[in-house]
Amino acid sequence: MELAPATESGTSSGADGPGTALAVRREPAPASGVPGAPGGPAGRTGALLALGVTWLATRALLVLLVTGVLRMPGGDITADVWLIYHGWYGVLQTGTFPLDDVTWQYPPGAALVIMLPGLLPWSYLVSFWVICGVADAVAMALLVRVGVRKGRALTGAWVWVAGVPLLGPMIYNRYDVIVTAVAVAGLLALIRRPALGGLLLGLGGIVKIWPLLGLIGTPSGRRTRRAWTSAVAAAVSVGFLLAAGMNGAFEFLTFQKDRGVEVESVGALPLHFARIAGAWDGKVMMNYGSVEMLGPWVDVVGKVMMAGTLLGFGWLLLWRFTARRRNAATMYDAALAALLVFTVTSRVISPQYLVWLVGAAAVCLTVRGTSQRPVAVLILAATPLTLVEFPLMFSKVVGSEPGAITVLALRNLLLVAAAVLSCVRLWSSTRGPVQLPATVVLERPDPAGAYPVRPGIAYEQDLLDGIDHPAATGERR
Repeated sequence: MELAPATESGTSSGADGPGTALAVRREPAPASGVPGAPGGPAGRTGALLALGVTWLATRALLVLLVTGVLRMPGGDITADVWLIYHGWYGVLQTGTFPLDDVTWQYPPGAALVIMLPGLLPWSYLVSFWVICGVADAVAMALLVRVGVRKGRALTGAWVWVAGVPLLGPMIYNRYDVIVTAVAVAGLLALIRRPALGGLLLGLGGIVKIWPLLGLIGTPSGRRTRRAWTSAVAAAVSVGFLLAAGMNGAFEFLTFQKDRGVEVESVGALPLHFARIAGAWDGKVMMNYGSVEMLGPWVDVVGKVMMAGTLLGFGWLLLWRFTARRRNAATMYDAALAALLVFTVTSRVISPQYLVWLVGAAAVCLTVRGTSQRPVAVLILAATPLTLVEFPLMFSKVVGSEPGAITVLALRNLLLVAAAVLSCVRLWSSTRGPVQLPATVVLERPDPAGAYPVRPGIAYEQDLLDGIDHPAATGERR
């Protein structure tokens, strides 16, 4: 990419300071890569066609499973929507949160998602499915739109196409796919439009908390201030409005602190093994909205998991303040690492949590230079095991039967391995010589053929050029 001083409409501010201006000479964009796709427009068209056909085929199968035309063993997984969510919808319409229902474990913004199906003309259940399908399609469209840009890849879209249906029909019967679509949009916007990215992640955070982890990797400077300020403003303003207009907006915090160890979490594995060996005589029962293990050693395990979360947060802060080198993938890689750390150290790992990881991994793989490719493979390997343990073998997991616990242990070990590998690769990818700020001023070239670009586009392209052409980056130094 050839840089030149920009005209008035083409000024750009880098992450570490204002005042840097640049323009970009028009170059033909190479075809976005996917494994096995030939270069050039024909190859990209073929890849897009293959993506579209695969998405339609897998989602058609998913809809058949969701609606019951095709049936899977494991019981009715739609009950969370027509029984629990619909019940909350009735309470929320009265102007209060479900104060007497300990299964309400969500930030106040979740009320907006729960009430959304009521705006559509179909039954609550069908409307919920439609919204989940739209969110799935939007996430796919965003990943494709970014994937065809110069220096990007369609691999992330393939991760989304494959990962979502591997979780089975459960994915359209939980609202996590909706939140994930918002988080995907926010992460993809962070580089070019940090304020918009922060706004979307803040909105996701007031619904489900975890999208705020996407801000952990933003580089110091004006872009971070914009993203973080926008996220806080969005989360606080929506939370304040809901708290002012409805009763009990933050009652979920009381319910959360009293939770036990959910049967599918990493922390539950020692208790399962002890139960199989006859050394644990606790109970497994519905508690605070999930099936949890109650009895001896549960408090100890819960405290260990909480300590793991705090240590993980400390490591992420250490990484943030010591990272010396960044590229276009760093923000996304850090978001995935943070999400994995907080997932494996949580006292609860519900099956729908895997769609969070699939979405974050898909965003990472939109950048060719991401360090998280093997991590994405581990996450994709964990998704079918999640489908097996829930709903196919869930009753056996609750009973701590050896076969089911073996499947659960393999799934959880894959997630732990993914978390460790993600952190290691994030750390190593940001070590090494300090690079210049993302935008620099070169000598004025021949203006013929040059045109000004928006600052966000210039900033992103320079980061991507640093991945694809490290030698050129060194020359600019």
